[in-house]
Amino acid sequence: MIRVRFAPSPTGMFHVGGARSALFNWALAEQAGGRFVLRIEDTDAARNRPEWTEGIISALAWIGVNDTHPAFEGPYFQSSYEKQHREAVATLLADGRAYHCGCTRDEVKARTGSEHQGYDGFCRDRGLAEGAVRFRTPDEGVTVIQDLVRGTVEFPNAAMEDFVVARGDGSPLFVLANVVDDVEMRISHVVRAEEHLSNTPKQQLLWDALGVTPPIWAHVPVIVNEKRQKLSKRRDKVALESYRDEGYLAEAMVNYLMLLGWGPGDDREIMPWSEMVPLFRLQDVNPSPAFFDEKKLRAFNGEYIRALPLAEFVSRCDPWLEPGWDREVFAKVAELAQTRIAVLSEITANVDFLFLDEPVFDQASWDKAMKNSAVEILTGYLARLETVAMDPDSLKGALEEVGTEHGLKLGKAQAPVRVAVTGRTVGLPLFESIEVLGRERTAERLRAALARLGA
Repeated sequence: MIRVRFAPSPTGMFHVGGARSALFNWALAEQAGGRFVLRIEDTDAARNRPEWTEGIISALAWIGVNDTHPAFEGPYFQSSYEKQHREAVATLLADGRAYHCGCTRDEVKARTGSEHQGYDGFCRDRGLAEGAVRFRTPDEGVTVIQDLVRGTVEFPNAAMEDFVVARGDGSPLFVLANVVDDVEMRISHVVRAEEHLSNTPKQQLLWDALGVTPPIWAHVPVIVNEKRQKLSKRRDKVALESYRDEGYLAEAMVNYLMLLGWGPGDDREIMPWSEMVPLFRLQDVNPSPAFFDEKKLRAFNGEYIRALPLAEFVSRCDPWLEPGWDREVFAKVAELAQTRIAVLSEITANVDFLFLDEPVFDQASWDKAMKNSAVEILTGYLARLETVAMDPDSLKGALEEVGTEHGLKLGKAQAPVRVAVTGRTVGLPLFESIEVLGRERTAERLRAALARLGA
C-alpha cells in the first residue's frame, strides 16, 4: 500500500508551499487507495507553539485534508518517537556505521584552516565513548537518488562529510529523526519540497544502514514570486490562513495550488479536485520553479465564486456581513454582487451602503465625482425621484433625461449620484441598488450630498 506523509514543523503560519506539497501527497494517496500520514515535527521546543499545530490542522482541513476521509492518518508527533530515535543511534554505533566525536567547530576550523570546509573525520577511529554522534559516510563512489520528478541525481560520497545524527546528550537531529519516523510509519513515498533534496543522500544512506529499503523520492519544484525569488514569509504573502481569512474559496485554492508545477495535460485549468486526482502523476510534475501568481489565483477564485449556486453564495458571504445587517435585503442584491467580486471579503464594500444610516465617505471618490455639473445633476435627479416609478429601467430613464439636459451621457451623469447614494465610484448596478435602497433613503442621501456641496 502507498503510504505518504506530510511532516510540517509548528513554528509559524501555514505556508502555501507546504499546502501544495500536502495536496500532492493527498492526491497520490487518494488515487491509489493508500494512506496520508500527518506527522507534526515538534522537536524544536524553543520555536514550537500549540497554536501553530492547531493552525496546521485547521488549514489542512480547510483544503480538504482531514480525518473525515479514510485516507487520513494522524496526527502523530515526532516528539513521541524519541525512544525509537535513540535506539536507531545505538544500532548505528553498534554496527560501526556511526561514532562519537568530541570536536568543536573551532577545533575543526583550526585543523582545516577554513570554517567552510566540512568535517575532516578526525574522530573516526579514536574509539570515543561520548560526544556527538556522526554517521560514517562512504569514502568512495556515489549515492544515487532515483527521483520521480528530477530523474537520476548523483551525489559523490567523497564530497559528503561524516554528518552529525545525534547531539552529545543523545537527542537526534532532524536528518535521523526524519528517517526513523518514516521507517516506523512505513512510508513508501516521500514527496516534499526541492529544498530537502540536499538531505536526501544522507537520509538514503541512513535507510540503508538501518537495513530498510528507502522510499520512492519525489522533490517538487520551489515556488517563486513575480521576481522569480523563492517565496519568503518575511517578504511575500505566503500564509494559507491569510487567503482563507480574505475570502478565497478552498476549492479555488486547491485547484490553483495543484497547478503549481503540474498540469492535467490539456488546456483546462479550472478543474474540481475529483477530476484532478485520477490524472495526477508525479512523473508529470515540472522540476522548474513554479510562479505563484496572486492575480491568477484571484481570477480563479472569481470563477469559482460565480459558479456557486446563489443560495450557497449568500451563505458563504455571511461571515463578512455585520450581525445587524438584514439578510433578506442582502439576498435581493446577492446575485448582482456575485458577478462583481473576486474574493468574499469584497462583499462588504459592495453592499454596506444598504445597511448604514449614511454611506461611507471616501474622499477620493467624492473628489472624482463631485465636480462640474454635480449640483445640477443631483438637484434634477432628486426632483424626478419624487414621482418616478421605482424600477431600474424607470430610474435609469430619469437620470438619462437629467444628463441630456446638461449635455452629459449616462456614464457621466451617474457618477455624482452613485457616490451620493453608495459612497463609492464603483459597486453594484446603480439603479438596482436604488430600487432596493428605496425612494426615501435615496432622496435623503441626495439631499445630504447637495448640502455637503453647499447647494
